[in-house]
Amino acid sequence: MPSHLFADRPAPQPPERDAVEALINRTRLLRGDVDAVRRDTTVVDDDDPQLRWQRALCELAVHQLDDLGEHLGQLRDGISDPADAGHASEAAPRTAPEPSTNSLVGKVGSGEWNLLTDEVSWSDELYQIFGREPGTGALSLDQLPSLLLAEDQPLLTSMVTDCLVDGRPMDGEFRILLPDGSIRTLHMMGEPVLDSDGCTASMWAVLRDVSRLRRSQHVVGRTRNALRSREERARAEHRVAVEFQEAVLPPWRGSLPAPGRGANRLDVAAHYQPSGSSDLIGGDWYDALPLPDGGTLLTVGDMTGHGVPATSAMAMLLGALRGMAVAGIAPGAVMGHLNQLIECSAQPALGSAVCCHFDPATNTLAWAQAGHPAPLLFRDGMGRPLPAPDGVLLGAASGVSYEQDQVNLLPGDVLLLHTDGLTRRNDRSACLDTLIGLAPRFAQARTAQDCVRIVVEELGSTERLDDACVLVARVGV
Repeated sequence: MPSHLFADRPAPQPPERDAVEALINRTRLLRGDVDAVRRDTTVVDDDDPQLRWQRALCELAVHQLDDLGEHLGQLRDGISDPADAGHASEAAPRTAPEPSTNSLVGKVGSGEWNLLTDEVSWSDELYQIFGREPGTGALSLDQLPSLLLAEDQPLLTSMVTDCLVDGRPMDGEFRILLPDGSIRTLHMMGEPVLDSDGCTASMWAVLRDVSRLRRSQHVVGRTRNALRSREERARAEHRVAVEFQEAVLPPWRGSLPAPGRGANRLDVAAHYQPSGSSDLIGGDWYDALPLPDGGTLLTVGDMTGHGVPATSAMAMLLGALRGMAVAGIAPGAVMGHLNQLIECSAQPALGSAVCCHFDPATNTLAWAQAGHPAPLLFRDGMGRPLPAPDGVLLGAASGVSYEQDQVNLLPGDVLLLHTDGLTRRNDRSACLDTLIGLAPRFAQARTAQDCVRIVVEELGSTERLDDACVLVARVGV
């Protein structure tokens, strides 16, 4: 039986893999073109600040295209480990206002620190990045660390030392605290400028505001972790639900000879068919239980929902049903007690069920149902549903009674019990027509297991919205 909760519109679909692959190829081509321009700028005179600026912009563009290619690759391949998010803060501190642009990279500024004259030159953009008025003057290399968060100051000191002493290029990120108390993340790239004697004369650098980019990466990381946690929970729930179901449903597979000898002997077989559209286990059950009075309990049912809640509710009802059947309580009264049990349970639920008691002494089947498809009786190559006694869904109403009916079975008769979900849209009418159409094949079958196999061959490949159970009982000839 499908859950009472459903979606009336299809879920949003992810981008087509081929479209993302095309974007990746275009990004690679563009990256190659930009890289060619960058290589051309490396042969120019380093004494020209404008040319150094052009080369730095090319470097930044290459970095951004590399990031874009990696993110598109993640989109194509699914959830994966993201690129290092630098110093993105887990506390998500308050950040400075962003430039009016749709780009994840904010303003880009440049600066140069002359070691011979102690002169410092900043671009207008760099003043804006640091939240300073141009009239206040640029910061020296000794003053610059005072704006950084305490934990990032050693990184800047190491970068500047390596650049000035060892002549290494700078490439790193740090966070600064602005006068208004907000925080920005800056990416700094630079290198030493040598004089004619090969000594370091000055240091230039390009800084870009990557606060928005890092914040976006932080959000992506949190979302990725949430998705992974949800997937892990779903896998764990699926595993528990499967183990729960396997522990509760009968351990037998194939035919189960029920008590009785000769013509009244029952041959029983059943099959559980999982949903084709969900990884979660439903609350469907089947059971065939020999009873102390010599009879046999035959039952199928379904609880709404999926996962552990559905399987736990199924286990509760099936356990109670077995106990009452063993105690000799008639099927109609069993349905009423199950309805009361759901009313008293902590978790509200809905369920449907069929409960049958076969008496081999009289060859009669007493049965009751709660909002469930009636058993199908196949005889002499013909099939029909048994007239259903009154019975509402379990948990749908309180204080209701369930009628009980009785039918005589003959040697060779086949009784088929099933839950909803066998067809694509859980259409009872279509399912009934399909099953009744199998009557000639049932007449040729020699065992209950053969009948179950016929049902699975006919409906097993159907894309179902819900789980389904089929139980077949064949009266011995």
